[in-house]
This record gives sequence, structure tokens and C-alpha cells, in this order.
Amino acid sequence: MKRGKLFVIAAPSGAGKTSLVKALLERRPQLHVSVSHTTRPRRPTEVHGREYYFVTEPEFQQLVDRGQFLEHARVFDNHYGTARAPVETQLAQGSSVVLEIDWQGARQVRDAMPECSTIFVLPPSRRALEERLRQRATDSDAVIARRLRDAVSDMSHWREFDYVIVNEDFEKAVADLVRIVDGRGEDLEAQRPQLQALLAELLG
Repeated sequence: MKRGKLFVIAAPSGAGKTSLVKALLERRPQLHVSVSHTTRPRRPTEVHGREYYFVTEPEFQQLVDRGQFLEHARVFDNHYGTARAPVETQLAQGSSVVLEIDWQGARQVRDAMPECSTIFVLPPSRRALEERLRQRATDSDAVIARRLRDAVSDMSHWREFDYVIVNEDFEKAVADLVRIVDGRGEDLEAQRPQLQALLAELLG
């Protein structure tokens, strides 16, 4: 059986990664999304096992100690991790898998599975990023300010990825993501010169 492909999608907080992945799955329902473990509190709209597996700090550490994570990282005072076994099983069965993680996790997955395709999502501007974070209405001003600082740090790792998508027009960004998954994303490679001006603004 032909082995499935692994797609790793990362982005700074507020860039729209979760919405893009959801739209991708609507267009390519054969894809599997790996559900991560996290120690962060569950939000009212979230369901254990759907958005995340919500675990305690000691439970998370046990999984780390047993080597059961493909990747794990600390983000905003909470831990996140992708269980190795389900991903390996789905790939071996010929299913393609999407990981929705941060740049730290993407680096670990790339080391463990160099054949994966990595995709980074950028916002169209710093102002747009801040507006999206505020629209959530779930964080204080202090948390938003910190998320913006951390977002700049996250975006500085864009060169580590195979592809970069700019989420300015949502439908176009979804179409770009679909093209990459379908193997037609050559013009979306991270090193393309058209990104330089945007990155200068985002990282400046």
C-alpha cells in the first residue's frame, strides 16, 4: 500500500490556521487531522477528543517520558503534543495526515519525518493580525500584546518551511492550501521573492 503524506501546518496566533485547516478538510475530506494533546484549559465550545485531548501537566509529562509524542512544545504557558502512534498508523494505511502545530513542533516533526511537507501561514499585515486577535474577544489587552510579540518571534522562522501561504483573502488562501496538498504548489514555495516586502513589514 502506498504510504500517506504528512502535511505540517504552522502559523502565528491569529493568522487563521484553524479556519484554513477546517476549510481544507471540507474540500479534501479524505485527509485526517491529528488531534493534539494539551494542558491548556478547555474553552466552553471545545470537546475533549475533537479540538484537543485535554490532559493535566503530570499526564502530559508521563506521555513525554514514555516517548509517545512525535513532537511537543510549550506555547503560552501550556504544553501541546502530537501522539506518534496514530499518525504512524494512518500514514502506513495510506491516509494523508495534517498536523496543525507551531514552528517548534514543525521542526521536531521535520527531524523525525523529513519526507513531510511543511506549510507556514502568514497574516497580510501586523494590523490585520492584531485585529484578528481582538475579534476573538477571549483575551485581555495584556495577553493580546504578548501574543503579538510572540507572533513576530514565530514568524521569524518562516524560512524553515517548504511553503508559505498569505491569508489575506480567505478563499484564495484555502485554494492555495488545496493546491499544495494536491502537489501543485510550486509557486507557493517559501523562498519566492514576492514575500520579501511583506516579511520586512511583519518582522520589522
